[in-house]
Amino acid sequence: MLDATNRSGGTATASPRATASELAPAPVGAPPLPPRAGLAARCRRAVLSPYARLSLLLALLAGAAVCVLLFEPQRLLTHGWPPQLGGAAAAAVFAVAYGLCTVAFVPRPLLNLAAGALFGSQLGLGTSLAGTVLGAGVAFGLGRLLGQDALRPLLRGRWLKAADGQLSRHGFRSMLAARLFPGVPFWAANYCAAVSRMGWLPFLLATALGSVPNTAAYAVAGARASAPTSPAFLIAMACIAVPALAGTVVAWHKRHHLRGR
Repeated sequence: MLDATNRSGGTATASPRATASELAPAPVGAPPLPPRAGLAARCRRAVLSPYARLSLLLALLAGAAVCVLLFEPQRLLTHGWPPQLGGAAAAAVFAVAYGLCTVAFVPRPLLNLAAGALFGSQLGLGTSLAGTVLGAGVAFGLGRLLGQDALRPLLRGRWLKAADGQLSRHGFRSMLAARLFPGVPFWAANYCAAVSRMGWLPFLLATALGSVPNTAAYAVAGARASAPTSPAFLIAMACIAVPALAGTVVAWHKRHHLRGR
């Protein structure tokens, strides 16, 4: 074998074995060399970036709102439930539809009235609470998965930081107060809690407990809507104002904590 450098003439010559290996063609059927991962990595980072996920969340919510506008769930109050569904199956289907409608910004009082009118006071209350917890859980999961990373850096205002701190440190009682106070939109409380560091269990438990008074009042009102002068209907309408008063009192006592942070 010849050396890389000719000892007699001093000229460099390539080794025959090295030359053969360099000039040999690639074997037929061999897999191509992997491309550089730079472009693929950048595309993956762009797709999985917080703002891309937030855009997906907004697109999903916009699509859900459009579907609600086309479906018009308020027709349940006038046309009733499809006759082919009845009993427990109808209640289960209504609970799932209830949860999905709350994610799509349908007002809960409308759904609670429909549940009471369709299923009566007791079953309507149970169905509404199941749909409430389901819808809250779906909205919380979507907000936590798709929106939290993009929205948390935007919490720079004093009020936003105070609300985030309140929900993160005192999640259960803060969400309980938000559910008792009808002035707080259901969807807004869901997504605000998702952006905070509140845990799943306090959020769902506070949602279930805090929604009972208002949901029961609307369910009874829906069940007794045909007799608006009955004592049950009048008591139900009066009870709708009690959670609002309780929420107002809690907010009044908590105002100095928000201002001082």
